[in-house]
Amino acid sequence: MALGRGLGELLGEIESAYETNNITDKNEILEIDVNNIEPNPYQPRKIFNEEKIKELDAPQLPRVLDEVDAAIINTNYALSADLNPLKDAIILESKDSPYANIVVVKKGNEEKEYIKALNEVLNSKEVKEFIATKYQGSIVEAF
Repeated sequence: MALGRGLGELLGEIESAYETNNITDKNEILEIDVNNIEPNPYQPRKIFNEEKIKELDAPQLPRVLDEVDAAIINTNYALSADLNPLKDAIILESKDSPYANIVVVKKGNEEKEYIKALNEVLNSKEVKEFIATKYQGSIVEAF
């Protein structure tokens, strides 16, 4: 048995093991000697067929999850596709991620009243509570 060739390959080998051992009850648990498992020499891949790799725009990613092994999806697109990052993600960025959204203003506009007001609102206790309540941890505030 070779690992790293996909679940279909693994299940196919399990089916074959049932047939080889004349096991008719497929609810029976098969024990496989770990010494019979060999790593796939082609994994991890080092050479990729560039023609088969397709770059997609971020909003398309949730719609093609069934067709890919993995995807990196921004939270806003995951949420709009009814995915729950806390349940559906394999990896989540931490609160300390350097990729937090930040407010940037043109030099000289720092002291304008509407910029100060926007900054105050975005960093308020109310906005923090809104994010916590609405997104239940799927979006982590960075302030």
